[in-house]
Amino acid sequence: MQQQLIALLSGILFGLGLGLSQMVDRERVIGFLDIAGNWDPTLIFVLGGAVGVTVLSFRWVLGRKQPVLANTFSVPNRKDIDRKLIAGAAIFGIGWGIAGYCPGPSLTALVLGSWNPVLFVGAFIAGSSVYQRFQQ
Repeated sequence: MQQQLIALLSGILFGLGLGLSQMVDRERVIGFLDIAGNWDPTLIFVLGGAVGVTVLSFRWVLGRKQPVLANTFSVPNRKDIDRKLIAGAAIFGIGWGIAGYCPGPSLTALVLGSWNPVLFVGAFIAGSSVYQRFQQ
């Protein structure tokens, strides 16, 4: 129960950060990704802040023997780059550029009452389901 409560609080904090940074505004995100057009560089501060916090905190957290609320860390240990990773990254980037959402901001944007994040999340779930079927 304690893990679920911490996960919920972490998700709320993450969602608040996405909202405050305007990562849920698809027009702003598309403007950030449009480096060949009318580029809006303001989200680079969000990116820099996220990378800075991650670099500092991951070093400290992963230096511990174990997580506070679990027995082991769940960190990917594969370091190879294969075709599936490249294809998935390309599909993710294309979808992000077209829709202006990636999964976290789209889930946060559901509370805005607009149909765009609802459609994106539906497509995200459908795409994940199709992938799972092909994996079996």
